[in-house]
Amino acid sequence: MATATWNGKVIAQSDKTIVVEGNHYFPRNALVESHFESISKTTVCGWKGTANYFDVVVDGERNEGAAWFYAEPKAAASEIAGYVAFWRGVVVTA
Repeated sequence: MATATWNGKVIAQSDKTIVVEGNHYFPRNALVESHFESISKTTVCGWKGTANYFDVVVDGERNEGAAWFYAEPKAAASEIAGYVAFWRGVVVTA
């Protein structure tokens, strides 16, 4: 079971994560949706495609762009379609 926490709150938990480049990608339905807000930020990975981001919000504190996902990943990364990963202080334990 993998768990993602920020500011002492569980924001995602699943036993079905996929590890890519050392990052645990959580199925979208494993997220505690109330802690996520969509933002317009995107970046591009050469082999995965265009990443979209969420801010993580816990108890009124915002961690900008701390979660990312590939809405339409390239074929090489198709297994992570519908999955979300974390950084910027979000702690993932597995």
